[in-house]
This record gives sequence, C-alpha cells and structure tokens, in this order.
Amino acid sequence: MTVEEAAVYPAHWEADVVLSDGATAHLRPITPADAERLVEFYARVSDRSKYYRFFAPYPKLTSRDVERFTNVDHRDRVALILLIGDAMIAVGRYERLSATDAEVSFLVEDEHQGRGVGSVLLEHLAQAARERGVRRFVADILPANHKMITVFADAGYTVDNSYEDGVVHVEFEIAPTGSSLEVMAAREHRAEARSIERLLTPRSVAVIGASRWREKIGQTLVRNLVLGGFTGPVYAVNREATAITGLPAYKSVRDVPGEIDLALVAVPADAVAEVVLDCAAKGVRGLVVVSSGFAETGEPVGRSRQAELVRLARAHGMRIVGPNCLGIVNTDPAYSLNASLATTLPPAGRVGFFAQSGALGSAILGDGAARGLGVSTFVSAGNRADVSGNDLLQYWRDDPATEVVLLYLESLGNPRKFSRLSRAVAEVKPVVAVKSGRSTQGVPLGHTVRPIEAPADALDAMFRQSGVVLVDTIPEMFDVAQVLAFQPLPTGRTVAVMGNSGALCLLAADAAVSAGLDVYGDPLGFGAGATADDYRKALRTFVDEPAVSSVLVVYAPAVDGPGGDDVATALAEVAASAGKPVVTTFQGKRGVRGAAGVPSYASPEEAARALGHATAYAEWRRRSHGKVPRLDGCDAAAARKLARGALSTPGTDPQAGVELGPARLRELLAAYGVDLLPMIPALTLDAALAALGELGGEVVLKATSPRLRHRPDLAAVWRHIDTADEMRDAWATMAQTLLDPAEAGFVVQPMAPGGVPVSIRAWEDPMFGPVVSFGVSGVASELLGDRSYRIPPLTDRDAAEMVREVKAAALLMGYHGGIMADLGAVEDLVHRMSRLVDEVPEVGSVELDPVLAGESGLTVVNGSARVAAPAGRQDWYTRRLP
Repeated sequence: MTVEEAAVYPAHWEADVVLSDGATAHLRPITPADAERLVEFYARVSDRSKYYRFFAPYPKLTSRDVERFTNVDHRDRVALILLIGDAMIAVGRYERLSATDAEVSFLVEDEHQGRGVGSVLLEHLAQAARERGVRRFVADILPANHKMITVFADAGYTVDNSYEDGVVHVEFEIAPTGSSLEVMAAREHRAEARSIERLLTPRSVAVIGASRWREKIGQTLVRNLVLGGFTGPVYAVNREATAITGLPAYKSVRDVPGEIDLALVAVPADAVAEVVLDCAAKGVRGLVVVSSGFAETGEPVGRSRQAELVRLARAHGMRIVGPNCLGIVNTDPAYSLNASLATTLPPAGRVGFFAQSGALGSAILGDGAARGLGVSTFVSAGNRADVSGNDLLQYWRDDPATEVVLLYLESLGNPRKFSRLSRAVAEVKPVVAVKSGRSTQGVPLGHTVRPIEAPADALDAMFRQSGVVLVDTIPEMFDVAQVLAFQPLPTGRTVAVMGNSGALCLLAADAAVSAGLDVYGDPLGFGAGATADDYRKALRTFVDEPAVSSVLVVYAPAVDGPGGDDVATALAEVAASAGKPVVTTFQGKRGVRGAAGVPSYASPEEAARALGHATAYAEWRRRSHGKVPRLDGCDAAAARKLARGALSTPGTDPQAGVELGPARLRELLAAYGVDLLPMIPALTLDAALAALGELGGEVVLKATSPRLRHRPDLAAVWRHIDTADEMRDAWATMAQTLLDPAEAGFVVQPMAPGGVPVSIRAWEDPMFGPVVSFGVSGVASELLGDRSYRIPPLTDRDAAEMVREVKAAALLMGYHGGIMADLGAVEDLVHRMSRLVDEVPEVGSVELDPVLAGESGLTVVNGSARVAAPAGRQDWYTRRLP
C-alpha cells in the first residue's frame, strides 16, 4: 500500500458500535473538520484525565495541538473518534515508532468512562494497525491510571509490563489470538444482550403518533399498552389532540414531563427522522417504528429514509425495532408490555419468539395462543433495519424466563455470526427456526442484505452444524416447540407407541420410523373400549421401561368408550413424573393438555415428526462437538503474501481477482502443508516429451479444461506413459479427439498411486464468509448434488461428519471390495482447506479435484485457486453493527 493510498480517508473503518450499557455510538477516523469538536471535547474532560494522558497539567489544547491531532495520514498516524450525536466522547490514536511498532493512547470523556469505550477503541485501532503492517502496540501509563491499565490487561492479548521512572510500560502483539477473540465475543454478547434488555424492559413508554381514531395504528398501540396492563406510565404524543383514550396528549415527546425509556413511532415515514431527533433530545433509549414507507417499498426514497433512520438513531445511542414492524411483547408481570399491534397474545410462558414478518406476526401469535403455547418475549423486526435475530439470540441465551427460542427468518444479515451465536444458544436451550426462501435464497423488499450465493444445502448444513432445529413451516415450528417447552428431552431414539386404535398405532409407528426413531417392540393397541386406567397402567409400564426413551400415545374417542377428560387426566398424572417426553394425538386436537403440559397433535405423523426433531436435538446437545484441531505447517502470512503478490501483478484488477497459475497454486497449497502433484504444461508434443524426460518413470497426459471435466464420453486422461513412443501415441490420439491442446490445457504429471477420487472445495461467500464442501469426485456426485457443507472454523467432529455424511461415503469404506481409504488424511485435508479460506480472505476460492484417497495417505492430483481483494467480513476481529 502506497502512502498516497493510505492518506485517502478509510471509510471502511467507520462503524456503529454497542457500548457495554447497551447504548450505541458511532466510530470513525478523525478529520481536519473535527477541530472545533475536539476543542469542545477536551474542555469537558477533567484535569485528572488530562494529566493521565499527558503526564502533566495540560488544561487547554493549543492551535498547533489541534492541527496536529486532527491532521493524520491514516497510516503512520491514525486517530479514531467516538461520537454520540454530534459530540465527540473519546479519541484513540496510534503513532508508528518503527516498521512494526506503534505507540497507542486514549482519552475518554469522564462522563462516559466505564461504558467499555476504551476496549472498543482498542479493537478498532488494532484492526486498522494490522492493515497498515503494525504488529505491536506500546504504551506508557501512569500507575494511578488503573482504568487504562485494565483496558490493556483485559483485552486478551499477551501483555508485557515493566515499571521504570514512575511509569508503567506496556507492550503486546496485536495479532488476534484465541483469547482476544473470546474476550471480544464475550463483550459483544453482554453489550448486545443489554441493548435488547433496554428495549424489552422499559419503565415508561411514549406512543408518538397516538390517534383519537380507533381504526388507526396509533390508537391500537395506546390501547394495547393500557389494556395489556403495562406497569409503567404511557404517554400519548399527538400534535393536535389534548387527550387520547383518557390519557393526556403532548404535542411533542420533548413536552412529556417524565423520562421515557421506549418510544413507539407511528407517524408518516417522512416525519420519522424529526421524531428520532426529538427522542434523542429527550433521552429515549430505544425505538419501535411501526410506520411503513421505507425500504419495503422498493423505491430509492424508501431505502434512503431507512438508512437515515438507522444512522440517526444509532448516532444518538438508540436501537431500533423495525421499521414496518408489528412491535414487541414482554409477558413478565413486572412489565406486562404489549408494545405491538397484536390484539391476540399467547399467555406468559417459556418461549422467546422472533419474527421478521410484520404481516405474519399477528397470525403467528394467534396460532401460538390457540395452542396454549406461552411466550416470554416476542419481537417482530419488520424490515430488520437494526435489531435482528442475532441480537435476540444474544439476549435469550442468558434470559432465565426463556427456555425455547423460535425464529421465523426471511433473511440472514450476517450468517457467519448467526452460526456462532445460535450454536452458543443451542448448547444451553433449543433453537427452532423456519427460514423462508431456502430454495431461492431470495430476500424480501426492505431487507437491505445481499442474497446468499451459497447453495441451499450449505444453508441447511449451517443450521445443523449450529444445533438449530430447522423446520419447513410455522405450524411445524409450533409442533416442535410444544415438545421442547413442556417435556423433558429424550435420552435416546426408542419410542413406545400405544393407543386405542390399532390402525392409528400402526400409522404412528410408521411415522416414527420416518422421523428417524426406533419403535419399541410392537405398538400396543388395546381396543376402543380401553379405560382411563388402562391408559394409566400402560403408560406407567413404558415410562418405567429403561429401553424406552419417549412415548407416543394415540387416543381416538369411541362411541361407547371412556370420556376424553378421564384419559387426559390419567396421561397427565403419569407424564408429570415420567422424566421422559410423552406426546399424544388426542382427538385430533392441537395444543397442550393438562398441567403436565402433554402436547397433542392433529395426527400421528405430526406427533412423530415433532418428537423426531426433539430427539435429534437432544442427541446433538449430548454429544461432544469436538475441538478445532491444531494443524502443523500452516503459514497464513506466507499465503497472504503470495495472494497479495498475485493481485499486485501489473494489469490485474484486484476486485475482479485472478486465477493462480500452477507454480503459485503449488506455493499457496504448500503454505498450508498440502503437496500438489507436479504438473508441467504440455501445449506442444515437444513440451510433452520434455516433461516425460524431466519427470522420469510413468506419467500421465491429461486435459485440464473445466469443459472436459467428468466427460465419460471423452478420454481426457492417458495413463501409464513411460516411453517417447507412448507419449507420441497419446498426444496424437488426444489432440484428435479433444479440443486444441492449448485450449484443452494439456499437462503431464507423474502417475499417482491409486485411491478413491474425492473433491474438496472452499470459497468466500459474500454473505456467509468462508464455506467448505466435500464430495466423492465424479459425474454421479455432480449430477445428484451429493456434497456436504460446513462453515469454518471446523472442529474435528465437523470434519469427520462431513466426510461420512455424503451418500457415496461407502466408496471410501471398502464398498463392494474396494479399498478402505485413509479417512484421517481426508479429514486433515478438509481442515487445511477450511483453515486456508478462513485465515486468508484474499483466497476467493480453492478447489482440489481429484484427490486420490488411498489406504495410507492421499495424493492431490489437480487443483485451482482464485484470489481477489477481500470484501471484508462483517465480524472480522472488531465489534460493529451491520
């Protein structure tokens, strides 16, 4: 990077961030235009903080100071400032001391100390410094400056401290470490969870755009808050009215006499920006914008309004639910918050529910209420301009009132982060998701994210890898939730089937097998005349049987049989102390029956499917998920240097990227401990003969053009060539039957040991980040799409499952007398390619095909790689809101 390039304002360093108290702020590089802002900021800083910064009394900045501090080159002298509204509250900077070292310093306004400002600035300064080639930060700190010493000590880096001449000298490498990334993730979790808690637990609410007319949404919001029993004051804001449904009305939110935690905004879209500024002046902590007219219109003006809404709110410390949303609900009696347009709410319960669709939100809540499935909290994000499912996962992970998480997702703004967060939540409580548009990867209007380019199978694999229970429909999501919210997790896959209809019991058994369960013995059908006591005794027998992990009960009312209430009571009594899940198909009714919470379904198929999902989740949660292995021989710095070298080749467009030639490809793979079989271009017969002489022994002549890959009708490879005559014969035959040798890409390689051909691909998806896939090489696998997918970083278990879950995996395990391939070597190669694209974002794609997996080791026969300037990942070493 040249000095001229570095001096250009680095706009990609700008970020909206969440502070430790859940409020937001805007971070960006300083500019000369910030001179007055810097002077005002410095005037608000206490003399003590100034002394800590400059080691001497320094009451006022001189004009020379201001000029120096605001004029930086964004390379050797870098400064980042943090703003709330238009006011600077902190500045962090580094000054390069040598090619690799830089001195770092911070100054935070006293009022904002203790909000995690220093740690945020350190993360972003370190990332900027790494981009500029700095490897180590140093700092001198007065011993009394405990807060700054703590910022460095708690960052997760390995810090060296020394004390001399009354000053603490600090040095540390700024390369990301496992510890520093864990610290960052923990801070991100606490801050984002707190930001959602501020929205869901308000002490007071204002409805801006409250209406006197019953059919207006502003009236509905006020009515739902008041009739829902919200425990705090509700303020109505209307420019013309003096009272709304018995509440005094105020012309502006600024006129409200009390403090306001949450504002519900129901004004026309073109007036929302003014309302946001009023809320900022009032000190409102969060916004729910139900107004439409934003990006969902598909028009430029709507998208512009939405972007401005987010910019203004975050700049002033507020998070937004919406716009174009249904609202939020918290059933905790301490709040009884119905800040939504939904008039039918489920009872208080254990389920946290996130939905992106405002249109479907009311129907979804109504379905949950009809089933008796209680919710703890509900958020409808609408256009999801700010608050997303990722934010709610952060909150629900530690929320004691939420035991099951339900997600209705129309888009994923940051799939990589979703994968990380959902896995952390699923390890302690179940997450059930419906993802619309999985087949098309389409994105609804209003959701300002790019479509996912990875295959739908990769998206599904990401959900499975994270432990998320992925279902196809909203009713199925509620079916699964009924089991997970009210019944214990199954301890195994064996289900007992019993009931008073032999036909329905057989259907239930078939459905259980289809759902991946094992049926215990034969279904127990005891006739239409079975009594409640018959059900009680039979269920108790199965509950006491150690081999049975769950029970599916069928009850169909008979004309002269027992009453349903008696049977339900008997089932509930046994289920209450069973310690195993009990589900029923009870008179074809959906919902939860009895105090014991026995789920009922309309059909045996629905009951078995829900139980199958619960069982699969329980298995995922019980088993070890493995560890990310340590790999020897991986040199990310060397790979990155090679990729950047290829991109700096004259005539290369770094954004479009470039395909690596054979020499650079071998070097790139070697940086990650992978040997590519030598490959000598042979575009002429003389070149082929020379390659034969150079390699010696048996060689192959093959065409490498992608157009000829997996063409069984064309002989694109000629094996066992060890004489000049054989090479001439092979060359002449292939040149006549294939493309022109130059177009076909003729090469000569040594003969490789035999083995099962497999294919490993890894690439950078614009939304997912890195993705890796595996399959057995060949036309059949390509035709059937028989590939497995995972999202890095991969644990040892991820790689093992990935290799074994493809349908053709049997070919690697001695199928029909074949060889037993070295699966350990295959898994190691999967890890290395996964690590390559994860650690070196300049590698846009890499493919190894074929790789011959032998009985002992493997041979990488062919490969390709493309490098390009990285677009930047959304959660790459720094905390930032999308």
